[in-house]
Amino acid sequence: MQTKELVTIVKGVLEDMKARDISVIDVTGLTSITDTMIVASGTSDRHVKAIADELVEKMKEIGARPLGVEGAEQGDWVLVDLQEVVVHLMLPRVRDFYNLEKLWSMTEKQREPATAQH
Repeated sequence: MQTKELVTIVKGVLEDMKARDISVIDVTGLTSITDTMIVASGTSDRHVKAIADELVEKMKEIGARPLGVEGAEQGDWVLVDLQEVVVHLMLPRVRDFYNLEKLWSMTEKQREPATAQH
């Protein structure tokens, strides 16, 4: 399955489950672990878990079995790894704190160089 098609399907599931503020970030060339990250918010930890559960079920139905799911026990941040697409489902306060959209949309020139402590 093509990444673009998978992104469309994932977005559809998130929209059906009433996820909020869905963001698609192309990280091709920024990391070797995935091509696309999708970030979305749920209204409560139960909502975040329900979105993740539904996403996993839909992916299994179409043969795109997730490589892993992390954080489902707590529900404030659940990561669903679909290989070409990594989905981050978060509570708004967690999403604001980590601000993944800003982190992954920065260009190399905008990144602050690491400084060695002597």
